[in-house]
Amino acid sequence: MTHPDTLREHELALQRAVTVWIATGLAFMLLPGTFLGVWNLIGISGQQSAAEIDPAWLQAHGHAQMFGWIGTFILGIGFYSLSKMAGAGRIAVRHAWLSWALWTAGVALRWATNLWHWEWRLMLPLSAVLELAGFIRFFLTVSGHKAEGPPSKMAMWMRLVIAGSIAFLLALIANLGVTIANSLSGASPAIPHERNQALLALILWGFPVLSIWGFSARWLPVFLGLKAPEDRQLKAALALNAAAIVAAAGGWWLAGTTLFLLGAGAAAAGLHVFSPPENPPKINGVHSTFPAFVRIAYGWVLVSAVIGVAAALWDHAGGLWGASRHALTVGFISTMVFAIGQRVLPAFCGMRVLFSPRLMFAALAPLSAGCALRVISEICAYEGYAPSLWPLLPLSAVIEMTAFTLFAANLALTLLQPPAHLKHAKHATA
Repeated sequence: MTHPDTLREHELALQRAVTVWIATGLAFMLLPGTFLGVWNLIGISGQQSAAEIDPAWLQAHGHAQMFGWIGTFILGIGFYSLSKMAGAGRIAVRHAWLSWALWTAGVALRWATNLWHWEWRLMLPLSAVLELAGFIRFFLTVSGHKAEGPPSKMAMWMRLVIAGSIAFLLALIANLGVTIANSLSGASPAIPHERNQALLALILWGFPVLSIWGFSARWLPVFLGLKAPEDRQLKAALALNAAAIVAAAGGWWLAGTTLFLLGAGAAAAGLHVFSPPENPPKINGVHSTFPAFVRIAYGWVLVSAVIGVAAALWDHAGGLWGASRHALTVGFISTMVFAIGQRVLPAFCGMRVLFSPRLMFAALAPLSAGCALRVISEICAYEGYAPSLWPLLPLSAVIEMTAFTLFAANLALTLLQPPAHLKHAKHATA
């Protein structure tokens, strides 16, 4: 039997590790991700075209956001929650730090290589190898978790999370493949458009979307008071999403985008996101609008899928494709991270309490407003429907940058606070 003090020591060590993972994700989100994205969009708006912007810079922004921010968050949370479930203890702590070092080095190297092009034929695939090695270290550590009961009885939320992890691994393997191919025959670090488009379908609709659906099935019935998820509809959503990714990889974009739309609809229906709640939502410690923003996020994933179908039919300048991706990455993924993240991350990082529910709302409100402005103006300006909207693109970026900064500040201030039990003890002795 493990001594209680040893268990406590392992718990604190895991909390310290996940705190560093989360802080690293916030750094990637703000500096290589958001700020570079704003800079790119200012240049695009000034030229009224993306043709004059180095595509490697655009890809650096996207990679920092999806792998540097979202990927880092998922890995950090996974090390904490799945390692505890597996009882991995001290081994998990050591591997968490090794994985963090490999992963952070890989993402940072990819971002720097795309910006400065230094020895990019070597550094581009090296960055992908480091990222893959960091993920494999994570996967081997948490794979010891055994679900209760036979596999056929595994909870649907866990199946979705596992599917998201498999998609994560496939995305990293595909990323390694395209970087090697590009280093051998490419003219710059930028991945060619068609190849990058197929890779993005796997990256965006794979690990973040499936993971969010899985954790939604786990948490939303409690947090929002929803009735239990419908496993049959969630299985359908998983199957449709997998088929859509395969179709996109084969270049069958109309079929792929249609399947993405059907899958997103099945997931929203299976989770009962838009149904009346059975119980009052649990909003202690967060802003009272938390349930509304979760529903707004699921509205955005449906909007993204609808625009994707339109893009497969009518896009000619990249505006519809860009708007669809933005509705997914900012409207759905970022809004869910802002909402659910500020609900659960303080507890994961040492049983803390969110610093400010008001700051939570102050981040979520401009995020949604900026996303709406960006999606509308990107379609209308890029596609030539309303060229007068070009100046709104950098404005939307500044609004979103404000939201990301407030989100990061709220989490940073939360992590700088002492854990709740120490704060209460201090007040009791004062």
